[in-house]
Amino acid sequence: MAYTKGDIHIGNIIHEQLRKDQRSVGWLAREIPCTRNHLYKVFHRPSLDTDLLLRISQVMNFNFFQYYVAEIKKGESQRMGE
Repeated sequence: MAYTKGDIHIGNIIHEQLRKDQRSVGWLAREIPCTRNHLYKVFHRPSLDTDLLLRISQVMNFNFFQYYVAEIKKGESQRMGE
């Protein structure tokens, strides 16, 4: 999935990856730890605190920061071409 500036909705991306991994919301809530209700709120957030994103990345063994790095690189490439 490709994202452009403003398209990164990290909550949706986490929820999508959780489904791809065939893991339950309850599983992630226990691993973080937090409540399931809190996680459902996280899924609706376009951005997250980096500490929470790091915990989720570690537990799910998936680098969610990669989407932001791609944005940074894209911006750098655009500046170089100007």
